[in-house]
Amino acid sequence: MGRSSKDKRDIYYRLAKEEGWRARSAFKLLQLDEEYELFHGVQRAVDLCAAPGSWSQVLSRKLRGANEGATDVKIVAVDLQAMAPLPGVIQIQGDITKVSTAHEIIRHFEGQPADLVVCDGAPDVTGLHDIDEYIQAQLLLAALNITTHVLRRGGTFVAKIFRGKDVTLLYSQLKIFFREVTCAKPRSSRNSSIESFVVCQGYCPPEGYIPNMSNPLLDHCYDVDFNQLEGPNRVIVPFLACGDLSAYDSDRTYPLQLEESKEYSYVPPTQPPIRPPYQEACFLKRNNLLSKERPPGPSDEQPPESEDPDIHKLVISA
Repeated sequence: MGRSSKDKRDIYYRLAKEEGWRARSAFKLLQLDEEYELFHGVQRAVDLCAAPGSWSQVLSRKLRGANEGATDVKIVAVDLQAMAPLPGVIQIQGDITKVSTAHEIIRHFEGQPADLVVCDGAPDVTGLHDIDEYIQAQLLLAALNITTHVLRRGGTFVAKIFRGKDVTLLYSQLKIFFREVTCAKPRSSRNSSIESFVVCQGYCPPEGYIPNMSNPLLDHCYDVDFNQLEGPNRVIVPFLACGDLSAYDSDRTYPLQLEESKEYSYVPPTQPPIRPPYQEACFLKRNNLLSKERPPGPSDEQPPESEDPDIHKLVISA
């Protein structure tokens, strides 16, 4: 058996560790590139909401390759959280809703705009789909806002999207700025997940448009019968599944030993989290400081009638 049940359950999780990726999401960008040739001719790339850095890793390996000293390729990664360093990747710990972050990106590009902007950011999901879809839509449009500050005409923008009732509204917003917009689903993205990715090619903002971080692009002042339109007024979002059918299925469970000639061995994560939210819980568990239920003993006194006898007593074990 593997050290973690994830090893057996998720094939892309295992492959990511074996190939040195920081997260399984690296395969999503790789499969999108196979379909759309995202990296062709790219010299300056931006990774928004980059932590833990798997998409920045893909950009570094694909754009810089084996030439570690390449100076003509520049990659900038932006995130609010700290991220472990990556070779050839300039890191900015900043807010993508601030115009100062856009200026800093351009400064690293020596005044030149970016050729490609990618964003794999997502909110901490609550499980309430309406809320999660709305927050993700706002995050996508925040990424689009900063993209209008840093992307060159004809450039490409790729971002995560949660498919929901407002997907046509988001598509319409993106069509204002790009010649071609497609909704894509990489094979490494689980079928059970509502996530997809918008691939926006050919950046061409409206004539006279001035990028402004204060523009709230998404509102709900639109025709509620939009999806009932027919004929030339009907807008259908193109949807494309990425990845060959011979690729691994992200929803299937695979045995640990995939090949008879290759014995399975556990591989630790490429880059453990720097400050995970569960850090304190791990510390308490290692030091046996978690609250535990004390088993009843003969010395325990009967609770008074005014107290609930079903209440369990908890103690902290030192």
